[in-house]
Amino acid sequence: MYIEQGYKGLHELWRYAVGVLIIFIGWQFIGAGPLMLILFAKAMQTGNLPTDMAGISNLLGSNLFLFLALLTFVVGFIALYFTIKYVHKQSFLSLSTSRKRIDWKRVTFTFVLWAAISGIFIVIDIFMSPEDYVYNFQPGPFLVLLLIALILIPIQTSFEEYFMRGYLMQGLGIAAKNKWVPLIGTSVFFGLLHIFNPEVAKIGYGVMIFYIGTGLFLGVLTLMDEGLELALGFHAANNLMAALLVTAEWTAFQTNSVYRDISEPELGWEVFVPVLIVYPILLLILSKKYGWTDWKERLTGKVVPPIHLDDLPK
Repeated sequence: MYIEQGYKGLHELWRYAVGVLIIFIGWQFIGAGPLMLILFAKAMQTGNLPTDMAGISNLLGSNLFLFLALLTFVVGFIALYFTIKYVHKQSFLSLSTSRKRIDWKRVTFTFVLWAAISGIFIVIDIFMSPEDYVYNFQPGPFLVLLLIALILIPIQTSFEEYFMRGYLMQGLGIAAKNKWVPLIGTSVFFGLLHIFNPEVAKIGYGVMIFYIGTGLFLGVLTLMDEGLELALGFHAANNLMAALLVTAEWTAFQTNSVYRDISEPELGWEVFVPVLIVYPILLLILSKKYGWTDWKERLTGKVVPPIHLDDLPK
């Protein structure tokens, strides 16, 4: 069982409190250091210190800004690895999956599946609303973007999965002794981490339905499949397609993508269709492929510590 893998390391609650602090400092402070230094150096030269994503991207250049922004997740991942190895003395495999080894076929399957589906949605939207898009392809900048994206975006998405659906899921499950608390808790927290995204400021808090719903979907994947592999593949495909195909001034990713969305965003079907229709269909497909059963137990059941031989009555 996936959450119970946390018992394979040192799992006192104070260790999770210390671990979250270490990870947060590495991710949000140390990791953000290079971005802040270069941003202020540029601002000193130009006399302009932008506060929004589009302004920062224009000041630094979109590829440099993307590289520095993604670098924060690299440092966060290092901090997470340090925490697992030295604070919890837990193997990274037990944080990844309940299987004997990471199933890379699962990672590849959801990556290809969601890349194809999201790519089709983007193409359909461009075909149906061509006035909302500008062809933005520039070979040189795009190749640099492609290199940055292929290397760093999987690290970014993997960090989020290992931290949210891995570290916090196991820690909350051990603390609550059930599975529904970590499932709901990590989903809401995942959504709240996106509350300062420019999409929220532009469209409104209604878009949080998409973020929390996506977190819930990824949490269900993790618990039903007893590992992070499916969530890792899905999340990497989602962010790569967003970075490479379409960008807009009001999105978190400011990139030299193939197309630029120039429409005025609004809270519409793009927010609700994935959560209410697409994700349930994906869960049905994956449940048939991997033979998932006993949904209630896997999503809401108890988390029981393993029994060791020394604990048995003599």
